[in-house]
Amino acid sequence: MVGKLIVEAIGTFFLVFTIGQTVKGPNATDMAPLAIGSVLMVMVYAGGHYSGGHYNPAVTLGVTLRKKMPWVEAVPYMIAQVAGGAVAAGLVLFIKGSTGASWKPPEANQYQLIAQAVGDFLFTFALVYVVLNSATAKGTAGNSFYGLAIGFTVMVGAFAVGPVSGGAFNPAVGVGVTIMGLADVTRLVIYLVADFLGGAVAALLFNALDMGGDRRVV
Repeated sequence: MVGKLIVEAIGTFFLVFTIGQTVKGPNATDMAPLAIGSVLMVMVYAGGHYSGGHYNPAVTLGVTLRKKMPWVEAVPYMIAQVAGGAVAAGLVLFIKGSTGASWKPPEANQYQLIAQAVGDFLFTFALVYVVLNSATAKGTAGNSFYGLAIGFTVMVGAFAVGPVSGGAFNPAVGVGVTIMGLADVTRLVIYLVADFLGGAVAALLFNALDMGGDRRVV
């Protein structure tokens, strides 16, 4: 179990670190979503066989509600993911602080906050939906494409709603970007609620439709 927690922390660390280094500041690039989706893809391929490659408390919630993970393991997973993201955020602040870079999140009105919540909910739902169908369903057992599917889902979401919501799709990322000053506490609350809700709805739909094939007669 300890090894799995280390793998989850490492994967989340590199995800948040890549976000912090490519989204704002001297290293910012318009291709940030491609980098973010790609780092998630490679980390899923690197650790997926060992820990499941969640790197996201919302994904862990979805897998747990899918009954593929007990709560006694899910909670430590979530803690390890948030810890990895927090360490990455601190390192980003150190690196960018050494360059004199500074950036503050823009003020958001009520409409923008609602739009942020909707955007993050939709693509967290999509992400967990893809994870459950590509990595936990009987019909896709043994596949080798789940890393691509998961990484590209994040990339598409970052391009589609990143300018609106910030494109966290991950409570651990929400904590990380808040520590880095890329989001305020209000946005963090939205990330936590919208992302966990999106993951839960995806898992409930997956179970209701028996998309995993658990109840089918083969």
